[in-house]
Amino acid sequence: MPDRLQGALLGRIAGCQLGKPVENWTKAEIDAYLAACGEDEIRDYLPYLEHPPANLTKVNRHPACCRGRLDGAERDDDQDYTLLGLLLLDRHGLELTTAQVGEAWLELLPYHKTYTAERAAYANLINGLAPPATALVYNPYREWIGAQIRADGWAYACAGNPTLAAELAFRDAALSHTANGIYGEMFFAAMIAAAFCTTDLSEAIAAGLAEIPAECRLAEAVRAVQAWRAQEPTWRGCWERINAAYGHYHPVHTINNAALVLLGLLYGEGDLSATIGIAVHGGWDTDCNGATAGSVLGAMLGAQGLPRHWTEPLQDRMASALFGYAENRISDLAALALRLVHRLAPAATPA
Repeated sequence: MPDRLQGALLGRIAGCQLGKPVENWTKAEIDAYLAACGEDEIRDYLPYLEHPPANLTKVNRHPACCRGRLDGAERDDDQDYTLLGLLLLDRHGLELTTAQVGEAWLELLPYHKTYTAERAAYANLINGLAPPATALVYNPYREWIGAQIRADGWAYACAGNPTLAAELAFRDAALSHTANGIYGEMFFAAMIAAAFCTTDLSEAIAAGLAEIPAECRLAEAVRAVQAWRAQEPTWRGCWERINAAYGHYHPVHTINNAALVLLGLLYGEGDLSATIGIAVHGGWDTDCNGATAGSVLGAMLGAQGLPRHWTEPLQDRMASALFGYAENRISDLAALALRLVHRLAPAATPA
């Protein structure tokens, strides 16, 4: 379990750093960038173009996350929330409430380091609203991806217990999201928690589906991508199916991005480079998708099973925007997650 927890964190952080330079780009824009770099697939951190050609419509604005330049993980909200989840469970254990999540946001999370649904909920907290109103008032983003990226801390602390991970994810997500916004966090929390005890991706997906309504739009999308995997020999063919079905959603919606995470996992076939490379190459919320796909596979493979060209540039360091936690050792976060696994497992067992 210690190696798998370390692997999940490393996989998540590597996937996040990979996707950060092309966040909110389309697949076509990523294809154009790769072509300018003389590449057509993503199997390593992205190269940085010092002098991009004039025909590129997007410019890489995160050189510190690029190949040969990475020296520890740059700060990202996908990583902030993983750390925050672990800190919340260390503080409150299984008695954690949605209101306590909100209190921790106000205490530890800078307002301008929150986005979309989280920023709307944060403003509602400041204005004196309590959950569930925090998710409902002036919040058109409540089915977007913001809760989905907060799944991992619960999954790590509940490794092997997908139902408990999904329960904690629900308490967290209810602060800022509704419906499929909540289900995205529950699905991936359960899936990642299950991944610590299997190397069979279909088992992990089934564990995630078991925790959300069978007829919700997210569950339907998950099953659709699984079916397309059996029909399409290449990830690009499956991406076309995903884009046709879900490309009308906003680029940071839960459903379309969850489909891309599954695309990476299903076509990556247990290889971290292919998995996070495909998840990011699909476009939309690339840092989130690379992070979640890397988290699932890292939990399955463990740190020893991850290629060194992904893990060594991280230098066991992760920056954070959380007050008092600007610099963190990834190994310390894995140790905290392991302590929580041992602490919470007995508490979750009925007497």
